[in-house]
Amino acid sequence: MSFTIYPAIDMRGGNCVRLLQGDYNQETVYGDSPFDMASQFAKTGAQWIHMVDLDGAKDGKRVNDRFVIQAAKELKAQVQIGGGVRTEADILHYLENGVDRVIIGSIAVSNPEFATEMIRKYGAKIAVGIDAKDGFVATHGWLDTSKVRAVELGKRFADAGAETFIFTDIATDGTLAGPNIQAVLEMQEATGKTVIASGGVSSLADLKVIAAKGISGAIVGKALYENRFTLDEALKEVK
Repeated sequence: MSFTIYPAIDMRGGNCVRLLQGDYNQETVYGDSPFDMASQFAKTGAQWIHMVDLDGAKDGKRVNDRFVIQAAKELKAQVQIGGGVRTEADILHYLENGVDRVIIGSIAVSNPEFATEMIRKYGAKIAVGIDAKDGFVATHGWLDTSKVRAVELGKRFADAGAETFIFTDIATDGTLAGPNIQAVLEMQEATGKTVIASGGVSSLADLKVIAAKGISGAIVGKALYENRFTLDEALKEVK
């Protein structure tokens, strides 16, 4: 199985940023053009680019979608987007403008019937983003923690037909402390589907371990922005 690296672009106020453990008050700005960043990743050889509309996640509506659509239309890399996706109109807005995969997160908890309908309707074009805090699902830009267990939610949507899951352990996100591989493997076992690891990747060694465990891919953000390694080095490491 090939291993995919998803360089991440988190957008807030039109900038590329990273938050520490999802805290909107602990933000670092890494650039003022999400499209330029995406373009750089695509030129380096990224097959996929992972984009997150942080404003959208918090406000419950699309805010930074123009950068996502520009990347989807103008770059060779495939694009997936999460954050602020709450309606079928949001999903169609992205899919009709060249985006390859739309991630549904908070809505999967607040309206599982709708999420199931979208998975059945759009198939592999929908990924389910599950962000967990101590094993429970966090929603709305990680500002709320639900009483839903992450693995139970994963199993439910796998049964509904979801093929791709993005699993984030909030405790490790933006910390460069290493990923929670055990939690990702538990999600993979519960769903029996493709699970992309997100949060905590700090070194090429982390990527090697994730790939060796049979996990299909990893989202890499802060490690690239903090120059722990380059995207080129990462792509070569897991080739």
